Amino acid sequence: MDPSPRPRRRPRALRRAGIAAAAVAACTAAMLVPTEWSAQAAGSPVTVLYKTSTGATAYEAEPWFEVVDNTASAIPYSQLTLRYYFTADANVPYTFACAWAVVGCANLTGTVSAMSTPTPTADHYLQISFASSAGSLAAGANSGDMQLRLYRSDWQNVNQANDYSFNAADTAYTAWDHVTAYINGALVWGVDPNGGAPGTGSPSPSASASASPSASPTGSPNPPPSGVMFDDFNYTGSSDPNLAAHDWAVRTSAGGPGVTGATWSANAVTFPASTAAGGSHVMQLTASTDGTAANTVQAEIDTVQRKFLDGTYAARVYLTDAPVSGPNGDDINETFYTISPLASCDDPNYSENDFEYLPNGGWGVTGPRMYTTTWYTYCNSPYSQDNSSTSVIASDAGWHTLVMTVHAGTVTYYIDGNQYWSTTGKYYPRENMTIDFNEWFINGYLNGSSTPRTWQEQVGWVYYAGGVALSPTQVTSNVGSLQSAGTSFTDTVPGS
Repeated sequence: MDPSPRPRRRPRALRRAGIAAAAVAACTAAMLVPTEWSAQAAGSPVTVLYKTSTGATAYEAEPWFEVVDNTASAIPYSQLTLRYYFTADANVPYTFACAWAVVGCANLTGTVSAMSTPTPTADHYLQISFASSAGSLAAGANSGDMQLRLYRSDWQNVNQANDYSFNAADTAYTAWDHVTAYINGALVWGVDPNGGAPGTGSPSPSASASASPSASPTGSPNPPPSGVMFDDFNYTGSSDPNLAAHDWAVRTSAGGPGVTGATWSANAVTFPASTAAGGSHVMQLTASTDGTAANTVQAEIDTVQRKFLDGTYAARVYLTDAPVSGPNGDDINETFYTISPLASCDDPNYSENDFEYLPNGGWGVTGPRMYTTTWYTYCNSPYSQDNSSTSVIASDAGWHTLVMTVHAGTVTYYIDGNQYWSTTGKYYPRENMTIDFNEWFINGYLNGSSTPRTWQEQVGWVYYAGGVALSPTQVTSNVGSLQSAGTSFTDTVPGS
């Protein structure tokens, strides 16, 4: 638990202007046609752009694609398939996963198959296909990123040096004819490892390869997690000895965030009986105020051990747009987050990943909105912050499954199975964190009334799987299995 004041955002007008400008530039760039196309591009209905973010020897292959529609008509994604060719190492099955895609990972399927006619540089291929719900690629448009992962099922390093479709030089999107594209089964872009090219009568995907036992669709299980923590909060109260035995501590120490001088109370965290989230109880965080610091109470609970880093974090959370009693209008923050302590000003190891719901807005912006933020560092005095963040103005009142995956250099946030935000680079966490929930009033933004009011956030369960990026569907399935087995708590995550 980190009792020190935590950074919160200031008004974002200048930063938003920068983001808007960057978005326009990125969108414009995405529509431009690269000059590095091969000669066939002029006559091809599509161009496939490829880049890699891993080297010849790496923990996984990361073939990233963009597809450009070169025609004057839209192309339904469901008619399009892509192929990436490689040699499997040591006859070990490969697993596919989609890290992020503009079209949506839920609309994209990856299948690994063995080639019927292997070559020295290709005995398998990864085929990407799209659901009809993906819609169409507009005339002249770029599909945007498809950030894909391909790794050995034994989680050993992959050797890409002898892979037909791998090109270590393509670290920025480049037209690459060693990746093939098909429309309705006809080869329209690229040259396959056996020399098939558009117009040569090369076989369609269904005839050119046979599926092997290594075929692995989107959402298939990752390697076993390094540890699992699950809790559905079946406790009698904040003084229940099992709460501490399960590594939770309710905050009572003074300090930020929130109203200066407010109290963090053990009584503000309770565990009422409820089956709303599938268990027998929920955790309830209660924040109350009458507009004065002396009578403002806030709630926070944290894991004691700082032992969580790479993996999948999830919680079933009930968010509210109004107090359960008293007048509305306070700027309040309802959260699920992970954090490490700030050792010093601008600490380069500081790590924090946030879901923060602001039903009435805050820091000068309107609500309701959900912020997802991945932090690099900050300093309290003089104040500065360095984070990657987004928010959407929409009500999230009610029960939601919040998932964040912290894996392979990328942090991705999901709400109810839909990808919300993804960030990478220096913002990726650098040290172990705790898992935390709190509800607090934003300092200086109470509604001005002296009438007491009470806000409540509830949490049905929390789940962590170490070392793997699980899909929201896998999370829901795993949690359901635990609850069906009568498991209220388990923790096999190695201690810090």
